[in-house]
Amino acid sequence: MPGRSPSPSARFEGTLIRRGDRAYDSARAAAVWNGLKPERFPEAIVQAASEQDVPEALAYARSEGFRISIRSGGHNWSGSQLRDGSLLIDLSRLRRCSIDPGSATAAVEPAATGEDLVRALTPYDLAFPVGHCPSVAVGGFLLSGGLGWNSRAWGPSCADVLEVRAVTADGRTVTCSETENPDLFWAARGAGPGFFAVVTRFRLRLHPHPGAVVTTRLTFPLTAAGPVAAWTEQVARELPVNVETALVLTASGEPTPTTPAGPRILLGMTAFAATQEEALAAVAPAGSCPLADSTVLRQEPEPTSFARLHRGADVAWPSAHRYAADTLWSEESYETQLNRMADAIAHAPSGKSLALVPVEPVSEDPALLRNMAFSPLGESYLVCYAIWDDPAADAANARWLRDAMASADPPGHGGRYVAETDLEADASRARRSYAPADWDRLQELKAAWDPENVFHSYLAP
Repeated sequence: MPGRSPSPSARFEGTLIRRGDRAYDSARAAAVWNGLKPERFPEAIVQAASEQDVPEALAYARSEGFRISIRSGGHNWSGSQLRDGSLLIDLSRLRRCSIDPGSATAAVEPAATGEDLVRALTPYDLAFPVGHCPSVAVGGFLLSGGLGWNSRAWGPSCADVLEVRAVTADGRTVTCSETENPDLFWAARGAGPGFFAVVTRFRLRLHPHPGAVVTTRLTFPLTAAGPVAAWTEQVARELPVNVETALVLTASGEPTPTTPAGPRILLGMTAFAATQEEALAAVAPAGSCPLADSTVLRQEPEPTSFARLHRGADVAWPSAHRYAADTLWSEESYETQLNRMADAIAHAPSGKSLALVPVEPVSEDPALLRNMAFSPLGESYLVCYAIWDDPAADAANARWLRDAMASADPPGHGGRYVAETDLEADASRARRSYAPADWDRLQELKAAWDPENVFHSYLAP
């Protein structure tokens, strides 16, 4: 009809879905990878088909009085992308990876997953410290800092972000780097779900692919957690930085001919080296562990790859399950933390729950930690996951996780990692994910770049 205003949907290359539309419930559910969906309901969802849809979405939100939330891969455990009364900009269709082998750089859209990036890099013999779980998208991962594979050597993954392209609160598309909009660039390397712009592309510095990747694993009864942690911490700190060492506490383990089913502690070492010989030498200390006689299972050193490491992570974090997660940076020793967490894991209501304890999870080299909002906040680090599949067990597992993390941090003053912390637990979680001066700077930059508070910040202010 002449004179009628065009439909709001007509302004987007992608899809606009409003609350009450037939596709709304499935789009809202798909925006969260976790099977546990928060009871928060955006008023509209824009499934962007291109970067051009993002400023259009911001203009539409202004016209409707909506604030903005953003989703790349939907892996945030707290579901911070779902906000009541908001417009959710869903970037999950923006998954392109473009590799420039000559400059050893990549242009990557925010919803490309770690698995996507590994696949794109493999033909060029290049690598990047992708997340440990293959389905995690680079957008939220890099914005939060990124504790990826081989980050003791390569640093936090955001250290290899050379440039970001972002749409700001006023609808401008800007480039951010160390020389262009450097304050926004600083925030983009660590601000996580509180970042106050929409990143539509990252330019990444790449690494030569290791000539060999070798992994080994020892599995012990959980009752050995204290001695295993004490030995591992001492040895791991003396290993070359290209060796990643992690302890995993699991609530259940399969029986063996000599050991009944029960909770376990796994010690894993993975070396990223130039040659097979160098990699084998790097993980050799695991073979001389004085506690080896008490192992339940032993995996001898064997060659692996980023793709195979990802497949192993898929087993630990299965899809179509319900999750809650929390993190802790602490000044306590790993032995102390593991003893506290072992008792909690032994009493987990779900046998699928686990605690991951990487020893020195990220480089301590100041050169690899410069010019970013992210920083390590303690001597030890752990992340605990409640994993279950029965909705009737939601309350029991959520309560267990919070009790477990309280037991790991009796004073309640430990630091957090914003990518995986329980942002709904209390109002201090986000603030304690940053050094005090960095938190203050983030608040100042939020006010400068988003003075009208267009973008939702962390769940708990």
